[in-house]
Amino acid sequence: MPDFIANMEPHWAWLSLGVLLAAAEIIAPGFFLIWLGGAAVITGVVAWVLPIGVPLQLGIFAVLAVIILYGARKWLRDNPIVSTDPLLNQRGGRLVGEVLTVTTAIEDGRGRARVGDGEWPVRGPDTAEGAKVRVVSADGGVLVVEAV
Repeated sequence: MPDFIANMEPHWAWLSLGVLLAAAEIIAPGFFLIWLGGAAVITGVVAWVLPIGVPLQLGIFAVLAVIILYGARKWLRDNPIVSTDPLLNQRGGRLVGEVLTVTTAIEDGRGRARVGDGEWPVRGPDTAEGAKVRVVSADGGVLVVEAV
């Protein structure tokens, strides 16, 4: 182990751990590591201000981690994060209600329709090429349509 790590004051180790956990939350978001990082930072500040040993610091970190995680979980349950655009990453869902032109006739319930500058697979009643259809739902990458 390098000397600078072996000779590091414990409060700097806690503060560094807190920053690393916060950075890990940015890289691999899961809304979990940030709370452990907060507990580590608070433990580092307490260790900086008060002359306490490493075993007590570990205890403080453990207690803080449980309290902060429980509090954050309760707060998030009481105040859920609601998207202003719930269909943001569901392109098929965003197309519900749109009128499309059939590019490949729908036969046996399957065909293709023009969406913007591309084509999507569609499922619905048999329809001739060039006919207009309305999207009623999306099933994965397949649009469910009805005749207009």
